[in-house]
Amino acid sequence: MIEIEYLFYLIAEATERLRVVARKDKGEILEFVVQYETFILGEWQPVVRYDTAHGFAHKDIIRANGEVVKQPLSFETYNMAFTFATIDLKMNWRQYKGSLEKELGK
Repeated sequence: MIEIEYLFYLIAEATERLRVVARKDKGEILEFVVQYETFILGEWQPVVRYDTAHGFAHKDIIRANGEVVKQPLSFETYNMAFTFATIDLKMNWRQYKGSLEKELGK
C-alpha cells in the first residue's frame, strides 16, 4: 500500500493551496482527501473538500459560518472521483474563494 500526502500551492504568494492525501494499492485509490484551503483572516481556512469519508466519494462545501454542505459524487471508481476533484479545485478555486469572501462580506 502506498500513502501519498502533499501540499500544492496554486499561486506564487502561497496563500491558496490544495491539501492532498490518498492511500492506494496496485494503482487503485482506496481513500482520499483533496481540499482547497485559503489563508484568510490570519489562518488557513478549508473552503471545499472532496473525500471518501463515510464510505462514499463526496464534495463538502464549507461555509464561512462552519456549516458543511455535502454533495455525493457518482463516479464508478475512487480513481475517477480523485481525478475530478483535483481538476475541479485547480480550475475553480477562484470561484470558491469568491463565494467565501461574499459570505464574509469582503
